[in-house]
Amino acid sequence: MSIIKLERNGKVIERLKADYKANKSTYELRGFKEYTEKPKPKPEPKPVVEPEVKEDALSSDWIEEEKPKKSKKKDK
Repeated sequence: MSIIKLERNGKVIERLKADYKANKSTYELRGFKEYTEKPKPKPEPKPVVEPEVKEDALSSDWIEEEKPKKSKKKDK
């Protein structure tokens, strides 16, 4: 009772080998072919690019101005 894998449109099904041999023409007519495992390509790790830091940005003379605080007035 060995099992065979069949493929159609990227989907893989499993059937008994005896059933496949008896109905081989039907499976082929419907577009099934024997599934062969393909090695999956290993994704290459992308190099991490660090953003460049300009020296002028760190040593700038820019100072954030303080905003005046809002006061709440109470109504009596």
